[in-house]
Amino acid sequence: QVQLVESGGGLVQPGGSLRLSCAASGSIFSLLVMGWYRQAPGKQRELVARITAGGSTIYTDSVKGRFTVSRDNAKNTVYLQMNSLKPDDTAVYYCHPDSTPFWGQGTQVTVSA
Repeated sequence: QVQLVESGGGLVQPGGSLRLSCAASGSIFSLLVMGWYRQAPGKQRELVARITAGGSTIYTDSVKGRFTVSRDNAKNTVYLQMNSLKPDDTAVYYCHPDSTPFWGQGTQVTVSA
């Protein structure tokens, strides 16, 4: 069982920044591939970024150069630094360990003037 708690969302103006955090329970966190996903109203949930146990990362094209995923295994936490935010980034953001059924409750990110 893995419990996930996302935080750090909010309302930000276009061009602004937010840092999301996802705190995970369990002793196997360091072994997990962790993904950040988002779901905008009326759209399917999509992968935003992923980080492997060894720290390798991938990003969806729309966020490359603006978002950075990182992890702190000592704190069982994965982060998503989001810069140069755009209105199209508005969504509920979730973290999810690959190959597991576990999801957090999500954190709302709204980018609006």
